[in-house]
Amino acid sequence: MDINTILSLSIILLVGLAAAQFIRRAKIPTITAYIIMGIIIGPSALNLVSKGIFNSSGLISNVVLSFIAFSLGQNFSLERFRRVGKSVLAISICEVVGAFLIVSLGVWLLTELPVYVALIFGGMAAATDPAAVVMVTREYRSRGTFTDTILGVVAIDDAWGIILFAFCLAIAKSLAGAHKFVVDSALAGVFHALLEIIGALALGGVLGWILSKLSNYIKSHSDLLIYILGFILLNTGLAIYLGFSALLANMFLGTVLVNINKTSFKFFDVLRSIDSPFYLLFFVLAGASLDIGLLKSLGLIGLVYIFARALGKVSGAACGANIINAGPRIKKYIGLGLIPQAGVALALGLIAKSTFPQYGNVIFSTIVATTIIYELLGPLCTKYALKKAGEIEQ
Repeated sequence: MDINTILSLSIILLVGLAAAQFIRRAKIPTITAYIIMGIIIGPSALNLVSKGIFNSSGLISNVVLSFIAFSLGQNFSLERFRRVGKSVLAISICEVVGAFLIVSLGVWLLTELPVYVALIFGGMAAATDPAAVVMVTREYRSRGTFTDTILGVVAIDDAWGIILFAFCLAIAKSLAGAHKFVVDSALAGVFHALLEIIGALALGGVLGWILSKLSNYIKSHSDLLIYILGFILLNTGLAIYLGFSALLANMFLGTVLVNINKTSFKFFDVLRSIDSPFYLLFFVLAGASLDIGLLKSLGLIGLVYIFARALGKVSGAACGANIINAGPRIKKYIGLGLIPQAGVALALGLIAKSTFPQYGNVIFSTIVATTIIYELLGPLCTKYALKKAGEIEQ
């Protein structure tokens, strides 16, 4: 059935809201309800999502991820960072390294794939889905050191993941015969990743300073909303145009703003007043985009990736928490909160697919299939971690 875009949009909003209300009674995170409903109304089942909506999914994803990244920047106020900064750095580095090592070794030792493909899987395993983690903390209004720490970790672990993947990709190319010098190509890949990250931070910092200085001329609530939306979209558009990380650029936009503007809370509050429909669209479309048929081809590689990544995240995060002697609940549960994985991993999977024709389809189909599992179960793990940490009541 071919339905028009407006009708499809109404179905997404109303059915997504109804699903969230119904499933919330079972104490399941709203994001999981959105994804399940997306699967039901998507091409895999009822096919109620129009082509026009799907064609706009890239735009919606960029806008929503920009909102989320900007909101994450609020967690990096100097006051808050003094309290959890050491924990964030230690845990983020260790959980990224843990996921990389265990996934790489698991895929290499337990499957028949060559070592360079195992390195690619390890590099992709580092990324965490910030959207899922942020939505769960917001839905249950979690507050405290554990929440501050986990939000800080998801805000920067994609940066570590980008650097690590660039390094793995360069080494994998060399091992596959695409480059002659392993060290030179690896260093070139890391240099490119660092340039992308530094450029994003510089862009976000400059626009954050300009946003703060010009905000004195904004008086009404409606003008403030237009103003902050304009700057977030400007930041995202310039980052994409310049080849920088839009996620990091917007995270730093929020970070700079919260540290130089005494009334910065108003920018974050006004954005929260309109972002809910965008989040619903984003996660329902994420569910609709998932091809459930790929679960049939999950196989040994997918199972190894799922369990090895979870083990790497949990053990690595615990190791980092022990190094800086974080609280017992952080040591025990922080890794579980970092299980969700989606957008960044899929993007890295596309890069791997285009780089290695021989194994590209295996890599990408595995990442898509495992993403389905992580998107459904990941938010539940995050909620469980927050509950065990004593920072939500439900």
